[in-house]
Amino acid sequence: MPANRVLATDEATDLIALVRDICAKELAPKAVEAEATETFPREVLGVLGRAGVLGLPYAEEYGGGGQPYEVYLQAVEEIGYAWSSVGVGTSVHVLSCFGLDTMGTEEQKRRWLPDMLGGELLGAYCLSEPHAGSDPAAMTTRAVRDGDEYVLTGAKAWTTHGGHADFYKVLARTSENRNGISCFLVPADAPGLTADPPERKMGLTGSATATMRLDGVHVPVERRLGEEGDGLKIALAGLDAGRLGIAAVATGLAQAALDAAVAYAQERETFGKRIFDHQGLAFVLSDIAAAVESARATYLAAARRKDLGLPYSREASIAKLVATDNAMKATTEAVQVFGGYGYTRDFPVERFMREAKVMQIFEGTNQIQRMVIARHLDKK
Repeated sequence: MPANRVLATDEATDLIALVRDICAKELAPKAVEAEATETFPREVLGVLGRAGVLGLPYAEEYGGGGQPYEVYLQAVEEIGYAWSSVGVGTSVHVLSCFGLDTMGTEEQKRRWLPDMLGGELLGAYCLSEPHAGSDPAAMTTRAVRDGDEYVLTGAKAWTTHGGHADFYKVLARTSENRNGISCFLVPADAPGLTADPPERKMGLTGSATATMRLDGVHVPVERRLGEEGDGLKIALAGLDAGRLGIAAVATGLAQAALDAAVAYAQERETFGKRIFDHQGLAFVLSDIAAAVESARATYLAAARRKDLGLPYSREASIAKLVATDNAMKATTEAVQVFGGYGYTRDFPVERFMREAKVMQIFEGTNQIQRMVIARHLDKK
């Protein structure tokens, strides 16, 4: 079981209990088969949407849950514990709504946010490019103004939900200035927008990842978020929030690995006693438990700063770095606890280990997180 929650309100406590129940009944029983067959869990995401989970941190007036980020992230951890692909999908969808919520006009928000937050419209986020991953300012996808429209041309790599989303939050260059980037909400049925075949990934195989092609896609000016040139600001602010989502998913995954390893250690016997009773192994499990609790405390501390309206970019990078590195270590150690069985697909820990690796890479590699942290340390 995921960790017991200490929440500030009865409403939040009931909400997390609801999410945990949905995860146990709707997610966990389907995860193994869906990951094995690489089946995209659209139906499951729809269940979460109808339960209000996909809009938790957004305002109630637009169909959101009106919950603090601290509560939303604990819900994401519960989802990550049950099924990492869906946890990542939840985080990406919430990130895809971020630009509209923070930079959209009142008319734009009332027009599109309710269906997005209610899960009727599934979102995707198009920032990275084949040659501009960790350096978004180097993007080459262009949006050229043509009367009351923009014409978008280029390619966006590593798009979670690519080919399955109903709308794409696309960053594109609108001027030659290095930071001359703007943000657009592009509907999935826009002519000229296509998805490449999904990437064949090591893990998170239930989560579709594809390159999106924009071949002269016409987007009305009313679908631009903010002013021209606001795109990079929108993208970077969104990434801070998104990194906390990934930290929460990684913590849920690490907790699942710990629970599986503890259960196995309590049942498996060698030399006449449970392997849990061998001090060397018990210490390994204790180290995993300490790492999981540390990761949880770190992402919650960053979320509280966000909820208070305080700067949290450095804290978000620390949380993402700590939680995802811990998840990689926790899942690797869990495989070791299982011995040879841990290397087989008969037990979940080998899948957990494959899923943990990518969390050190997306939403900014952990090397990029260290760069962000160092820049903050270097500020006067």
